[in-house]
Amino acid sequence: MSGIISNNAAINNKSQHEAHSDITPSEIAIGVIIGRASEYFDFFVYALASVLVFPSVFFPFEAKLEGALYAFVIFSFAFIARPFGTIIFMAIQQRFGRVAKLTIALFLLGISTAGIAFLPTYADLGAHAIVLLALFRIGQGIAIGGSWDGLPSLLALNAPAHRRGWYAMLGQLGAPVGFMLAGSLFAYLVSTLSNQDFLEWGWRYPFYVAFAINVVAVFARIQLVSSDAFTRLLEQRELEPANVIEMGRSQRRNILIGALAALASYALFHLVTVFPLSWISLYSTRSISDVLEVQVIGAGFMVIGIVASGIISDRFGRRTTLAAFAMLIAILSGFVPTLMDGSEFQQNAFILLGFGLLGLSYGQAAGAVTANFALKYRYTGAALTSDISWLVGAGFAPLVALGLAAHFGLAYVSLYLLSGAVCTLAALSLNRALEVRE
Repeated sequence: MSGIISNNAAINNKSQHEAHSDITPSEIAIGVIIGRASEYFDFFVYALASVLVFPSVFFPFEAKLEGALYAFVIFSFAFIARPFGTIIFMAIQQRFGRVAKLTIALFLLGISTAGIAFLPTYADLGAHAIVLLALFRIGQGIAIGGSWDGLPSLLALNAPAHRRGWYAMLGQLGAPVGFMLAGSLFAYLVSTLSNQDFLEWGWRYPFYVAFAINVVAVFARIQLVSSDAFTRLLEQRELEPANVIEMGRSQRRNILIGALAALASYALFHLVTVFPLSWISLYSTRSISDVLEVQVIGAGFMVIGIVASGIISDRFGRRTTLAAFAMLIAILSGFVPTLMDGSEFQQNAFILLGFGLLGLSYGQAAGAVTANFALKYRYTGAALTSDISWLVGAGFAPLVALGLAAHFGLAYVSLYLLSGAVCTLAALSLNRALEVRE
């Protein structure tokens, strides 16, 4: 009898332990937000420096426009490297585990960011400084690809069916939060330092801050992902690396559709953050700190848009939501020349409207069609579709937009943004057709 009682007690204790170790979607969301906010802060620090600093510091031998275009070429290197980082670190995870993979990736990200912070300028090191900047940028891209932890996919799988849009948007909040922090810091430095002091040493401080935030994020994310409860839940959901060659053969259509489905959001992403700043700094006498302040306010509009996207998506469906806002992005594209070549009020209107619309669209862009992947492919498939979306939609956007606008006119920027919206609508239409056939 006593044996039965002790067995029952053990079973009760075990069930209580399992109940307490259950992970809620809110806990997963916290992990996603921490990781994405730190990554986006690092991302925007580099992006803003590419506009405000690197043309003068690393390409002083070129005119301002050409210096900015060269800086944007190096800016794109991270997006080119990102899919390779995903593939390399998936192999590391298969051999050494998720914690080792994440530790190495975030360590590489920290080294790359710190390397830029301490990097000698062209005046000190000549062309070698440009080479080192490119290498550190590639390191950032490889690290971002390798830092995929599967938490967004886990969040999507564990969210209540009637609130998937709401939980999907939570991880996207990292983008405006990261921009607000980076933009505010640069605005403060630009407004309080002389141009000479800012270009000599002031620009390095945001990279120091980014490095410090990365260190904190390393411990927070590793502690989260390495916990027994998270590990068990990831295994239960089969969120493990898949063979990339096998997945490429059997899932290439899903990867392509997934990458194109979010193209409108990613194309707009840099056209309201990086491009306006570069265009105004080259062709206007406006105060750069004022433009940054408007963009920080715009990031606040983006937060509102992202939150609203969760509510709208849960009511009307994610694909309907993405399609509707892709159409609005297409409409906005027609007003780029009028607004960006207009008065300060018109430029501000483009920035604020663009950020608000970006929030509505971007809020549901992550993993838009990753449900098409079988569970065994979802972990790797979600990472690669995101990498390709960023590469095609955003990686070259500042370079292409500024180059087209400077040499052919702002109307070509409209066409560039419109093409992203068209690709999104086509991909969503094809995805719906696939679902019907399947």
